[in-house]
Amino acid sequence: MQGKIALEEHVAIEPTLSDSQVFGAHVWKDLEHRLVDVQDTRLREMDKHGVEMMILSLNAPAVQAIHDVKTAIAVARQANDVLADEVRKRPARFTAFAALPMQDPDAATAELTRCVKDLGMVGALVNGFSNIGTPDNVTYYDLPQYRPFWRAVEALDVPFYLHPRNPLPNWTKQYEGHNWLLGPNWAFSAETAVHAFRLIGSGLFDEFPKLKIVLGHLGEGIPVQLWRIDNRNAWMKAPHKYAAKKGVADYFRAHFHVTTSGNFHTPSLVNAMTEMGPDRVMFSVDWPFEDVGQAAQWFDTAEIGQADRDKIGRDNAIKLFKLKL
Repeated sequence: MQGKIALEEHVAIEPTLSDSQVFGAHVWKDLEHRLVDVQDTRLREMDKHGVEMMILSLNAPAVQAIHDVKTAIAVARQANDVLADEVRKRPARFTAFAALPMQDPDAATAELTRCVKDLGMVGALVNGFSNIGTPDNVTYYDLPQYRPFWRAVEALDVPFYLHPRNPLPNWTKQYEGHNWLLGPNWAFSAETAVHAFRLIGSGLFDEFPKLKIVLGHLGEGIPVQLWRIDNRNAWMKAPHKYAAKKGVADYFRAHFHVTTSGNFHTPSLVNAMTEMGPDRVMFSVDWPFEDVGQAAQWFDTAEIGQADRDKIGRDNAIKLFKLKL
C-alpha cells in the first residue's frame, strides 16, 4: 500500500540519545545513526516501503526521566525546536508530536500550546510517568494537579500519545532474575496499561469528554482484556469501585486509538479492530527500534479488507491529526 502514515517514529537529541542505548546496545552504531537521522536513511526507508509521512517524536524516557524540573522544561523545548526544524525541511513528509515537561503541569500546558499554535505540531507524545524532584519519584497524570493540563489538551483538540517507559528499578522486584521481561517484551505494556486504566478510573473522561488518547503496540494488551475487566463481578452485581461513571470498555472505545507500532501480528490487529472498530486503529512502525520494511510488508499483505487497510494505513491518521496531504 502506498501513502501509509506512521506515527510512533522516534528521534533523539544529544541530551536524550543515551537513554535508548539500553534497548539496542548490541547494534548501537546503527541504532544511534537511525535515532539522530531524519532526512537520509529514514526517508529512504519510507520511500522504499510506501510510507508517505512520519509523525516524529522524542525517544524514551527522555524528558520524563529528568527529575530536575527546570532541566526537563529546557530539554523539552530544545527537543521540540529540533523536531520543528526537521519538519520545516520536508513538511510533506514529516510532522511531529510535542515532548512535554509533565513534571510541571503549567509548563507542560504552555509548551503544548506553543508547539501546536506556533510550531504546527499535531499533538503530544509523553513517555509514561514523570520523575519529579528525585530519581525515585513516580507521578502519574490521573492526579488532580493535572486537570488544568487535560483541560488545555481538550481545548486544543489534539491527541495525547501515552508511550511506554520501564518501571523504576526499585519498582521491579517482580522482574528480579528475569530482566528479559523488561522493556518491550512485557514491562512496557504492563506499565502503560496501568497508567491508561488510572486515567480511565479517575473520571478524567467524564470531566473532559472530548479527550483523545493514543496507545501503541495495538493497545498495550488492553483490547483483549476489556470484556474480563468489566464482567468480572457481574454475577455478584458488584458496582465498580472507581470515580468514573461507566465501564472501562465504554471509555476505551470512545476515547482511545491504537497503533500497530512494534506489533505486526494479524490476529492481534483483528482483535483490536473487532473490539474498537477499524476507525480507531492506525499503522505505525516504532522506528528505529523496529524495521520499516518488516512493518510495511506485514501490513500490506495482512488478511484484512482493502477498505480497512486504507483506513488503518492512512485515512484514520489524516482525520485524527487533521493532516493536510
